[in-house]
Amino acid sequence: MDKQQQQLSFAKCSRQQRCSEWMFHDVRSDIAIEVNGGSFPLHKFPLVSRCGRMRKLVAENRGSDICRIELLNLPGGAESFELAAKFCYCINFEITSANVAQLLCVSDYLEMTEEFSSNNLGSRTEEYLESIVCKNLEMCVAVLQQCENLLPFADELKIVGRCIDGIVSKACVEQIASSFSRLEYSSSGRLQMNRQAKCEGDWWIEDLSDLRIDLYERVITAMKCRGVRPESIGESLMNYAQKELTKKSGFWNSSNQPNLITEFSGHERLVVESIISLLPVEKQVIPITFLFGLLRKSVMLDCTVACRLDLERRIGSQLDVATLDDLLIPSFCHASDTLFDVDTVHRILVKFSQQDDSDDDIEDGSLFGSDSLGSPSQTSLVKVSKLVDNYLAEIAPDANLEVTKFIAIAKSLPSDARTAHDGLYRSIDVYLKAHQGLSDTDKQQLCRLIDFQKLSQEAGSHAAQNERLPLQSMVQVLYIEQLRLRNALSNSDPDHINGGAFSAAMSPRDNYASLRRENRELKLELTRLRMRLNDLEKEQVCMKKNMEKSESNNFISSFSKKLGRLNFFGSSSSRGSSSPSQNSQRMDTRVIERTVPSAV
Repeated sequence: MDKQQQQLSFAKCSRQQRCSEWMFHDVRSDIAIEVNGGSFPLHKFPLVSRCGRMRKLVAENRGSDICRIELLNLPGGAESFELAAKFCYCINFEITSANVAQLLCVSDYLEMTEEFSSNNLGSRTEEYLESIVCKNLEMCVAVLQQCENLLPFADELKIVGRCIDGIVSKACVEQIASSFSRLEYSSSGRLQMNRQAKCEGDWWIEDLSDLRIDLYERVITAMKCRGVRPESIGESLMNYAQKELTKKSGFWNSSNQPNLITEFSGHERLVVESIISLLPVEKQVIPITFLFGLLRKSVMLDCTVACRLDLERRIGSQLDVATLDDLLIPSFCHASDTLFDVDTVHRILVKFSQQDDSDDDIEDGSLFGSDSLGSPSQTSLVKVSKLVDNYLAEIAPDANLEVTKFIAIAKSLPSDARTAHDGLYRSIDVYLKAHQGLSDTDKQQLCRLIDFQKLSQEAGSHAAQNERLPLQSMVQVLYIEQLRLRNALSNSDPDHINGGAFSAAMSPRDNYASLRRENRELKLELTRLRMRLNDLEKEQVCMKKNMEKSESNNFISSFSKKLGRLNFFGSSSSRGSSSPSQNSQRMDTRVIERTVPSAV
């Protein structure tokens, strides 16, 4: 506080010294004007001859020899009044973009109009603003910066609106000129736009980054309404965010001033929310890495839910171009023990899967569009499925990651998104290795996500020997590997080779139906195999009892006959047997886990 008082007293002394330099020394002052604690000893006549407000105030204090008038809420403070007083004393000074906003506001406050004096301060500053400032973009930006401390007076006088209109008009003219410079003739002689050429009409982007966020938001909104290129607006938003959201290091260094840190966090939150509201609706105008950066900031600063949902929707519409580093959003929530924000990624994946071209904010097919109506294209699905599998493998070692959240991420994509399940199997194996205390039920739920028929030969061989998998899954892998072996052996026959070529030429739907039929036949064969093994076990028990009563030769003869009746891979007997009932099939699954591995 002592430093502030010293600065104020120094400012008063400097103003009084400057004032004494240009006021009349041979005439005693008869009026004292007080502005923001500072006093100006002046004379009534120069003031009342040009200022309507001063004329009224002096008339109200006519009885006193020396009038003391305090001007409350004078825009621009003592600095602005000093310029106005100089004008009343006919002291020459230059009107520039740095003081024109102050002069306009103070001239309106003091009523320095043509009614009281010709060629008064109000008309002269108005002429300078219209004829010079509004025709120059840099000067308009400079005036807007001055208006930051003159609100709401600058808004009431339409200074802000006129400067914004000047900026937007100049940007549109530059855009048109840049577009003409990018026109060229094609090989067929037609004019076309060269999209490879660098756009030179966006030099104003750096100038706008000096504005305060509220005025910057008004400028960008006006540009969007006037049709400025979305690419230019997006580049300006990224430049502004880069400049405003990287100032925090200096504030964190002053750890003894927590109020400054809190204030700057509020400023950052306002900047992030404003930028999100200004993002163009066109798809892929803004790089997805920048969108993820905004999302991390919005989560960290606890921005509004609407802002975060808007970002998640935008990211979900172009998730196929994202990388693994983009998805690894740290968990800033104290209530969560996980390292990464899994819930946010899950919502993004749901938005991606539920893309719909009929959204209200989509005005044409090029905005947030997809190859097929209401759903992402198959190419995008494949890309995102690989991305999700890598993401699951990255978050799987987290000891605090619940199995329900892991399953929710894995199931957020449609069932046909994954053409191969090697990545999903790898991520589940990592999760099982990091969470060895999982129950059998949880393990089975995880393994149900895997289509073992879509595993490569290498992954299938690994799964068949993976002791972390439930026994039922291991048996399923063994049977699929056995089926592949049988198909490989059968395809070695020339007749089967031709049949395989015909099968490859079939449509994907017919091929899938054929695989399902083969799968059902394999299950029936396994069921019959179980029944034969059960019979063998019963007969083995009977034979053990007979061994105590009969001779060894009879036992060997009987055992040989039973083995002759057992046929593990016979085709004639299996095809001729009848299909078991549904009840027996349910019982088969449990018995196969116990009997079939030894048979294989």
